[in-house]
Amino acid sequence: MSGVRADHFLRPDWPAPPGVRALITTRHGGVSAAPYASFNLGSHVGDDPARVGANRARLASLLPAAPCWLEQVHGTDVIDLGTLTSVAAPPRADAALARRAGVVCAVLTADCLPVLLCDAAGSVVAAAHAGWRGLLAGVLERTVAAMAVPAGSLMAYLGPAIGPESFEVGDEVRAAFVAAGEEAEAAFKPLHPGKWLANIYLLAHQRLARSGVDVVHGGGFCTVHEAERYFSYRRDGTTGRMASLIWLAG
Repeated sequence: MSGVRADHFLRPDWPAPPGVRALITTRHGGVSAAPYASFNLGSHVGDDPARVGANRARLASLLPAAPCWLEQVHGTDVIDLGTLTSVAAPPRADAALARRAGVVCAVLTADCLPVLLCDAAGSVVAAAHAGWRGLLAGVLERTVAAMAVPAGSLMAYLGPAIGPESFEVGDEVRAAFVAAGEEAEAAFKPLHPGKWLANIYLLAHQRLARSGVDVVHGGGFCTVHEAERYFSYRRDGTTGRMASLIWLAG
């Protein structure tokens, strides 16, 4: 479709089986005006609904079907898209999975960590929205469990999120993670009294490993620093949202 180029998207570099497709949008290729310029896919951030609709239509033209958007609440609920009987309103969940070809799982982010998962057999895929609250509460563990295949057969891709030199958190966040597992200490670097720099990628690695998922790719992005390519709520406040999508090919 006009306005959309290959370099407007990130295609995960991971050893997913041939039947698995994945795509991550950037801030480029859409019609939204500043501060949502230009490929904002979030309908809840104050952007012109008509422009959001046009951006979503552009995205859908590249997919086997329109994505099933979620009402994300930084929780741990996982929706099996095969169980949906109506899509009149976005399901309230922070992860989605699919076992049927052509059903597109999607999460929206602008600093939180998007995590894509699939199994080696290409029988199930999932997308999870993992900000620090969701990570702490167990959204990745819940997603792995809901996929209902041996965890050792799964692989994950960590998409663009706030980087470890940008993610400032307070004592209470570090304490909560460390209380849940001492290994989390390695993911926090002291900044100044009462403040720490958190490595959300390492925290995700730890949670996935705890669930039995050892094959993890991606990471190494920083939505805050890479302003030309990614939206960042921490950097800009009012901003757009990117989508991380995964589906099974027919």
